[in-house]
Amino acid sequence: MPRTAALSAASAGAPLTATTIERRELRDDDIAIDIAYAGICHSDIHQVREEWGSASFPMVPGHEIAGTVTAVGAGVTRHRVGDRVGVGCMVDSCGECAQCRDGHENFCESKTVWTYNDAHPDGEPALGGYSQQIVVSENFAVRIPDGLDLDVAAPLLCAGITVYTPLKRWIPSQSDGPARVAVVGMGGLGHMAVKIAAAMGAEVTVLSQGLSKEQDGRRFGAADYRATSDPSTFEDLRNRFDLVLSTISADLDLGQYLSLVKPFGAFVTVGLPPNPQSLPFGAVITGDKVVAGSNIGGIALTQEMLDFCAEHGIAAEIETIRADEVNEAYDRVVKSDVRYRFVIDTSTIGA
Repeated sequence: MPRTAALSAASAGAPLTATTIERRELRDDDIAIDIAYAGICHSDIHQVREEWGSASFPMVPGHEIAGTVTAVGAGVTRHRVGDRVGVGCMVDSCGECAQCRDGHENFCESKTVWTYNDAHPDGEPALGGYSQQIVVSENFAVRIPDGLDLDVAAPLLCAGITVYTPLKRWIPSQSDGPARVAVVGMGGLGHMAVKIAAAMGAEVTVLSQGLSKEQDGRRFGAADYRATSDPSTFEDLRNRFDLVLSTISADLDLGQYLSLVKPFGAFVTVGLPPNPQSLPFGAVITGDKVVAGSNIGGIALTQEMLDFCAEHGIAAEIETIRADEVNEAYDRVVKSDVRYRFVIDTSTIGA
């Protein structure tokens, strides 16, 4: 089996260190990818530190993968050697159930195989993108358009699709002007939500704890930027938004945020708070409002998102790091000390 350099955590909370791992031999529908860049998602940190329950170790994280096809299996038709491709949060599903047939592989009724901290049905461990090569089914690799550089495209494979999916679903068509969208938080997910919502024609307001990133928010396309630490924000913006999209994994006063939603509007979260949240039904019933969640998106929608970003000149704001800076980067992500996504140059693994 081919071997490749990777960053691996030996146990929960252990530092990531350089090692070598095995990748499977090409199957008929597989492609081999030389990984150029891998984004750091906060969910990588949660899983390496076993903050989301029991995890599998040794773990190679990473589900924001961008690189180039170097070999293809005998039956591959979607990709060719030299193609620029990306791999996101999943690498396999049954392909036969109703969800898979409808393009929702992330909700496979049999088994979605996640890119890491998981295993294939045959027992092969799923090891992620903090590595120099990966082998995946051609059905789970998407084409990166020429208008996107690989480094800024990598975070789109999770952060981009995570916010694109609810924005496409919940931004309403408006005959009397642009839809009004509030984005809660402006980190790795939030800054992408601002860019994408603005490109979709929405009037975007950022709701952040403070105003330190206001200049960035307006540069990304926000028409307004408000501090949630200021009580007047919730009074001034009452019943204003068609969609409030929360990108933060923190406990929220849902009554406060639902007060910002217009009648028939929606509050949607892609963040996963650590504790159960209290939902005041009166705030939902009054105004016929919707509370919903959203979870990445299928492969076809991921390709659509990449094409949309290339067409509108949208890319992630990144800080590129060496492999030996990853553990420090994890600590900085937890402290919100990044604007706005760390991306690992995988050529530096073991260098």
